[in-house]
Amino acid sequence: MKRAMLAATLLAAALGTTTAHAEKIVFAIGGSPNSLQGQTAQHFADSLQARLGDEHQVEYYHSGQLGDERQLIQKLRLGTVDLAAISSVMSSVSPSFALFDMPFMVKDREHLKRIDDEIVMTDLAEDAKAKGLKLVSTWENGFRQITNNEHPVVEPEDLDGLKLRTPQSEWRTGMFTAWGANPTPMAFSEVFVALQTGVVDGQENPLSNIDGAKFQEVQKYLSLSNHVYSPIWLTSSQAGWGKMPEDVKAAIAEVSAETQSWAFAKGAELDDKLLASLKAGGMAVNEVDRDAFVTASAPVYQAFSDKVDGGQALVDRAMALAKE
Repeated sequence: MKRAMLAATLLAAALGTTTAHAEKIVFAIGGSPNSLQGQTAQHFADSLQARLGDEHQVEYYHSGQLGDERQLIQKLRLGTVDLAAISSVMSSVSPSFALFDMPFMVKDREHLKRIDDEIVMTDLAEDAKAKGLKLVSTWENGFRQITNNEHPVVEPEDLDGLKLRTPQSEWRTGMFTAWGANPTPMAFSEVFVALQTGVVDGQENPLSNIDGAKFQEVQKYLSLSNHVYSPIWLTSSQAGWGKMPEDVKAAIAEVSAETQSWAFAKGAELDDKLLASLKAGGMAVNEVDRDAFVTASAPVYQAFSDKVDGGQALVDRAMALAKE
């Protein structure tokens, strides 16, 4: 009996030692757990943990627990975060990422896949590399819609004077300025309270973010614009990626690729489901006049062509891929 107890004690101690010395992989996002970004990140974290086993511990943090996306980029570079999902603020890393801030650029998810293969993982990945970051995979936030508490938005004129939260992206703020709004950049984690207290009148996000953050509790009107398709990029630092063991990098690459397919399928599934949920939550839903918004977007495209080296060529290539 004593020998059995001793053996059990030694086994427990050995298991505890193994767990204590497991290599940590710290992964963080700014989005809420119920959003598509959060669901995708959870799927990735769980799948990666299963793939790596007990020798590694995947620590996943959501809702900006380790900082907003700008702070996460800095923590990637400092090495305190190993992987992060970064969205619109990538244009602050390299202006070429503002391609995805161009209104009505992405036709559908099949179009996005072609852009990802032929532009993102070639040109944009090289631009990120030059800034010390490694693009691992492209996932999605989804097509962005407009909500507010004043009135339905049908034409750009309906945005005149509205205080509208945008991501911390100069291109997104430029877009809504061109459309007549008063854009107010802030971190996603701050938006609910800003809407609740009237600091801003509205915001723009994919349906999954709107529903995941319960914005229907503090917003009256949902205007379906699909004005921007918003990817998120699983990102590491070049230095951090280089230090990872080859088997870990291979596991991350394989799991993130599978997660991309999962995210695109989930995004398509959620589009109809979430719209019904938001309507049931009391939001008044309307369609926008797409042609009027496209016409009002001409200055945004011109600015991208003028300010971003090779910007017009990127736009032309991306649009040509919609025709395949």
